[in-house]
Amino acid sequence: MFDYQPTLTGDVLTLRPAAASDWEALYAIGSDPQVWAMHPARERYTEANFRAYFEDGLASGGALVAVSRADGAVLGWSRYSDKFADPGEMEIGWTFLGRDYWGGGWNTEMKRLMLTHAFRFVPMVIFRVGDENLRSRRAVEKLGAKLTGKSETALADGKPATHLFYAIGREDFTG
Repeated sequence: MFDYQPTLTGDVLTLRPAAASDWEALYAIGSDPQVWAMHPARERYTEANFRAYFEDGLASGGALVAVSRADGAVLGWSRYSDKFADPGEMEIGWTFLGRDYWGGGWNTEMKRLMLTHAFRFVPMVIFRVGDENLRSRRAVEKLGAKLTGKSETALADGKPATHLFYAIGREDFTG
């Protein structure tokens, strides 16, 4: 049985289960329009849109908050989901980090921790990334994920969005 909300600790951050009490810290980061500038849901920085995203993440049972080990600051979050995954797969996604944590290996460590955990349960991990989100696309490619397909969907506001699917297998992950 997949553990969707483990506590995972790396060199620079800890991932822990998200809670309703994380709203203030996460919205302080997520209310920055630049965080969502390449994302299909570019209006996610508004309180109403971020609240819906936050509540959906909590309801998913797979959201993890990233916390700096050095100072306890909340950096952002990510989550596990099987919503778009086939049997034997798990998705890692819905990730965002505050701009202070772009670069410097924060996202890489977060994803490596999550991949290591996921590969205890499934042989394949997928990432669903907005086609214009070049920063996230480069990040998953650096981890060794390969482009496998795309999908056209409608966002909550009805606007069309194109997502690219990337995948990495347990045997290709170098940890």
